[in-house]
Amino acid sequence: MVLRKIIKIDEEKCNGCGLCVSPCVESAIAIVDGKARVISEELCDGAGFCLNVCPTGALTIEEREAAPFNEQAVIEHKMRLKADSCAFCGNTQYDAPILEYRYKGETKHVCVRCLPALIHG
Repeated sequence: MVLRKIIKIDEEKCNGCGLCVSPCVESAIAIVDGKARVISEELCDGAGFCLNVCPTGALTIEEREAAPFNEQAVIEHKMRLKADSCAFCGNTQYDAPILEYRYKGETKHVCVRCLPALIHG
């Protein structure tokens, strides 16, 4: 653990809108059970790009003991997220709902924006 700046999310203020998810370059924030959460301290660099988009003021930066920022963990995390992205446009679950489908024995993913093209050609 090291003393560093990290995002703090006040659950009482969070309305679960998800506006803070996209600005987080490291993908450290996700909506879990209807609330924004820092999913892993090592993914949060504490830059605070998410702060100004929160309509309820639920996000702040605090300086406290936390796991050190881990750039390699961020890369690995993003690779896992990318695996669940739309095969047509690259959207992730943070851009649009993602659905799974099977084609020629392979499991693939499509976002709801691209689904009509998949169905209708």
